[in-house]
Amino acid sequence: MESFSTRVKNELCRSPAVPVCCARSECYGVLLLGNVFSAVELRVLTFHAGFAGRLPGLFESAFGFRPEPGKPPAPGNGRKHIFSVTRADWIQKVRQTYGYGPADETVLHINNAVLEELCCQQAFWRGAFCAGGTVREPETKYRLEIVTPHRALARELVALMRESGFDPSLGERSGSQVLAFKTSEHIEDFLALIGAPVAAMAVMQAKVEKEIRNSVNRRVNCDTANLDKQLAAAERLKDIIARLENNGKMEALPYVLQDTARARVLYPEDSLIQLAERLNISKSCLNHRLRKLTECAKI
Repeated sequence: MESFSTRVKNELCRSPAVPVCCARSECYGVLLLGNVFSAVELRVLTFHAGFAGRLPGLFESAFGFRPEPGKPPAPGNGRKHIFSVTRADWIQKVRQTYGYGPADETVLHINNAVLEELCCQQAFWRGAFCAGGTVREPETKYRLEIVTPHRALARELVALMRESGFDPSLGERSGSQVLAFKTSEHIEDFLALIGAPVAAMAVMQAKVEKEIRNSVNRRVNCDTANLDKQLAAAERLKDIIARLENNGKMEALPYVLQDTARARVLYPEDSLIQLAERLNISKSCLNHRLRKLTECAKI
């Protein structure tokens, strides 16, 4: 069965062809969160077949060339897809597109000038998520992550995310930097932003179903607690009535108190409202009678 993360990426990879500027922005997210982005090689590794199918056409739209498929997967790693670019002129074209200078200049930082338009920011995050993101099954836990081993890049990603109106947490796990959303609202908004409205609706639906289940559970627990209280109170009154009968005091009580005592013994699971209805009296009147029975037992 496909994971929710896989379904999200499938939806993203079915996105229609985008303008050149957005294709370049999406490739930018892919390269920054991919496997290698250096002056001598561009390499993207993925286990997602839909993403692997989208990459060649995406690069062709952005730069006019297709990355070369890597070596065939090793036995046991049949799901792994590798794409690589090693031609110097192609790499130089990519670097110039993103505003990088000499070949020895680091490229693992974000050039915000490339992402000035909202559509380009959306495309960037789509590529970043496909290359380095995961999202948990919303029925179990709300958590969306984008992971990178580069600390400085992670801080820039958080800053860019905040400019888009989001406020992710940033932590570290096994030497990698983890940018994460932990609330359903943030995950819904982010998925909708990057082009996965169906997945966003699935998160929303899971949240509604959880709230319904929790509400039902709270109601059941509350009803159970109330029933337990009713049974405990009925048991205490049953003891009181037994003492009155054993002491011979029951027959001396007014008929309405005797009638109330018999009804309480016969219907121990009734609430006070239900018992009052059986006796055709108000709840306050019933409470008054029960207090009188308790007082009589103390005499």
